[in-house]
Formats: sequence, C-alpha cells, structure tokens
Amino acid sequence: MAHELRHDSHVGSRILVVEDDERIRASLRLVLEDEGHTVDEAESAEDGLVAFSRRPPEIVLVDVMLPGIDGLELCRRLRRASDVPILMLTARSDSHDVVAGLEAGADDYVTKPAVPKELSARIRALLRRAGRADASPETLRFGDLELQPEAGVVRRAGRQVNLTRTEFRLLCELAEARGRVLSREALLDRVWGYDYFGDGKLVDVHIRRLRTKIEENPSQPRHVVTVRGLGYKLEP
Repeated sequence: MAHELRHDSHVGSRILVVEDDERIRASLRLVLEDEGHTVDEAESAEDGLVAFSRRPPEIVLVDVMLPGIDGLELCRRLRRASDVPILMLTARSDSHDVVAGLEAGADDYVTKPAVPKELSARIRALLRRAGRADASPETLRFGDLELQPEAGVVRRAGRQVNLTRTEFRLLCELAEARGRVLSREALLDRVWGYDYFGDGKLVDVHIRRLRTKIEENPSQPRHVVTVRGLGYKLEP
C-alpha cells in the first residue's frame, strides 16, 4: 500500500470532478471553489483518466452514469493506480449503484442532487483522513496479521497485503480497539470522520472488502468478526 501523505487539505486542494452533465459540473465547481479548492473537470471517464495523470488531484468525484466507460470502471482503474480518495456521485442512495461503487473502490458516496453542506462535510472528512499520519508507532499483531500503523504496512503470514486507504484506516481502528466491539456508528465517526451524514452500508461494504484481503476464508472470518446487533471487532 502506497500512502502518499499530503498537506493538511481543508482548503486549497485540487479536486477532479468527472461528470457528464454540464449543469451539475458547474454547480459542483461553485460549491468546491467556494470552499477554496481548485477544480479540474472532465465529462467522461476517458477525459478523467487523462486529467488525473496530467495533474493528480487530492480527491476525485465520480458520477456513476458516464458515457463510454462508466463510473464504476473508472473507480476500478483509479484504484489500481492510486489510493486517492474517491467520492461517488449517485442518483439513488438505495440503489445497486451504491454498493457496486463501493465494491469498485470508492471510499464514500453522495446522492444527487448534492446538498452543499453534506458534500462539503464528506469531502472535508475524506481529505482530513488522506492528510493525517497515524499516531501509533507500534507494531500490532493479531494471529498471523501484523499491522504497522505509522508505516502504513499490513502483513498476513509474513506477506504484505495491499489495502486502500479506507480499508487501512478501518483495520487500524479495529486493531487499536484491542478486541472491543466497535459499532457501525463508532466506525463511521473514527474512519470517515462524521456520523450525522453516515450510512452503515459504507462500513459493511468496506468490512467485506477488507475480509477478502486479510482472511483465509472471507465467508468464515477469523480476524474481523461480526458481533450480531452490536458491530465488529478484531480477534487475534
């Protein structure tokens, strides 16, 4: 996992917006520029990939429904190349698009039309996490898992595991709880940085993705276990 810790980016960050609707792009640009960000725009996934390689942003906003290569495939391609935070734009919060986008590598989502207050809160949370170094220098061990929070390193049975930034933060929070159960609400607050705008689907999908990478049998997890009705905990 390549963690490129950048400046503390509450303001002045570069944000790439990939959205084919010109009116929505203009609306998003106004909101983001009002927050002090620099905005690059692309109306297709293909243009988005070019813009991303030309001037790497601190965060990418991706519409699910794009002409040509869709937003889900764009998320996959970006995620293969980078751990940049990805915020997905979707038309319906209860649709298949949400889970599919998170499975494709998005860190979070916002429903269109985006409410400026909600959009700003989600972006600030993602950027805050992206710019934050972990405080704990120690090596944490849970069975065959070895976690070095400060170095951004995870190993399973001695082999390094590649996690996204969100998956890594999720594992760190579970590890630092040292066997205590963390509710979905607590994980939303600790990992995503908010709870009022949070959605339990974010936690569940990222837990599922995390298990595919650190568990020998993800369908019968040994490390990241569900405590029914309460939340999740990390077992040794």
